[in-house]
Amino acid sequence: MKGNADPCGCFPTGKHYPGIAHLVRVQATGIVSGLDADAPWEDLPIALLDVETTGRDAATERIVELGIVVGRRGEVLARHTWLVNPERPIPDEAKAVHGISDEMVQDKPLFAAIVPELFAVLSEVVPAAYNASFDKGFVLGELERAGVDFDALPPPLARSVEWVDPLVWARELQKYEKGKTLSDVTARLGISIESAHRASDDAEAALRVLWAFASDVRLPKTYAALLAEQKRLSRQQDEERSRWQSRKGPK
Repeated sequence: MKGNADPCGCFPTGKHYPGIAHLVRVQATGIVSGLDADAPWEDLPIALLDVETTGRDAATERIVELGIVVGRRGEVLARHTWLVNPERPIPDEAKAVHGISDEMVQDKPLFAAIVPELFAVLSEVVPAAYNASFDKGFVLGELERAGVDFDALPPPLARSVEWVDPLVWARELQKYEKGKTLSDVTARLGISIESAHRASDDAEAALRVLWAFASDVRLPKTYAALLAEQKRLSRQQDEERSRWQSRKGPK
């Protein structure tokens, strides 16, 4: 896709005007190879991933459950869930969050064993996750430990691909509301989570959050524009958090 417009959806003054990003042709960066960058993102199959883990550090902790819900235009097309043996005890603080015990995963496959199924699900889809850097970091970390050739990954799992992140949009569209956890946001939108902090239920809830946001005029309509505006907002939000931390000062 060609285009040399400013991807932030700004006028020459540099000021951002909400709701116009979808009208601007943007450089297609972070796009899944093979997908149409100019297509309405709602028309593309979106795979919402959610992981439950032994801890928060993707470099050292492991996945114990992976859920993927694939949908398009408000319709769920497929649900997938894998319990995974992390090859280590699950800490009590992690169990308290997701309720997954050592006994529940002791006879389950290692992550490497589910890779072929994972690759089959994640072909020709737009990857997404709520707080995407967390889930993406864990999935890529597990693939690396499994010895997977990163040059042979399905296009949606390429390191260069930007995952759609409903959390970034929640922070923008509900910026004046208190709490941006998935539970907070789904409650405000009237979306139920059958089993919070279980992978496939959280994945479906997050996908429904994204669909609920789609009617807001501030969300760009094309795939490329959505990612471009999401990256701009994410940078802005990171800068705002840094300024807030600086004002707080050392404890």
